[in-house]
Amino acid sequence: MNDPVRKRRGLGRSTVFDVAKLAQTSAISVSRYFKEPDRVSQETRDRIKSAIDQLGYIRNEAAGGLASTQGRIVGAIVPSVSNSIFAETIQGLSTTLSQHNYQLLLATHDYSIETEEKVVRAFLGWSPRALVLTGADHSAATETLLAGLQIPVIETWDIRPERPYPQIGFSHIATGRDMTLYLHGRGYRRIVYVDSGIGSDFRARKRAQGYEETMRQLGLRPEIVQASVTAPLDAGGQVFSEQMARAEPPDALFFANDNMAAGAIYEAARLGIRIPEQCAVAGFGDFPFSEKLMPALTTIRVPRYDIGRLAAQAILQRLGEVDEGAAPPALAPLAYELIARASA
Repeated sequence: MNDPVRKRRGLGRSTVFDVAKLAQTSAISVSRYFKEPDRVSQETRDRIKSAIDQLGYIRNEAAGGLASTQGRIVGAIVPSVSNSIFAETIQGLSTTLSQHNYQLLLATHDYSIETEEKVVRAFLGWSPRALVLTGADHSAATETLLAGLQIPVIETWDIRPERPYPQIGFSHIATGRDMTLYLHGRGYRRIVYVDSGIGSDFRARKRAQGYEETMRQLGLRPEIVQASVTAPLDAGGQVFSEQMARAEPPDALFFANDNMAAGAIYEAARLGIRIPEQCAVAGFGDFPFSEKLMPALTTIRVPRYDIGRLAAQAILQRLGEVDEGAAPPALAPLAYELIARASA
């Protein structure tokens, strides 16, 4: 009769003994695999790695306390902290959680699902009470890890009804649609969408999808372009210069974010091109500088702070800290606003 796989209460994860059993080695060898891998043969390391992947094993970094003990830590992973659009979400999370004596453990993945997977593994080693993720696109290994957890997992900045976790955000497809309809309503027809150029910026791809579907519905030809550089200001300027040099340039550029749109506006000033008379410019995010640009930027304003605040409330409700009525529903589509300014 097979021994049952031992799980840690609270996280529902396997132990070092389960890894050792599956890898046909000792628990000491598994411990050395993490601490002193050179003391473990390559063959044994390969078996341990395979067992870790099969079991979704997470090394317990908080092992100094009781195995079943969890602190008052909530882990949150965002693409970047240098971008104010996510900084406000972090603030909403932190402020709301701290009111109930929970602390926020924060990390970034720089738009890499592989990095996100590593961060999730590292976070789980600290036995968090909940996890907050940005978006709903993860690696297969991350999906396996999440599926085995017995703690709340909240996905933010998107709305995917088919996902098994609470969703707090908005439809990026809808934002792409609404900006395209706005530009069309202003009389623009040669509308080009400028993608971020960051491979794992899945939400920018969703906005592009909304743009493309709407252009086709309007009987117009969609065109999606990317910059060859990733620095947003440089990328926006580069694309603007290239597009305006075409024999038939676009009459409107819809950028994946306000940073890129700002780069386009700066480049237009350098080239002596008038916005919006010669080409309209629109963005996404409504960053603090967007209304200060010359001309002020037409963009999509999203509820950055509220996403974090409501995610924290959803966690607190699931942890029994607040009444059910104080938390958002499992699927919480939030309102966004199209801000019409002088650039379009």
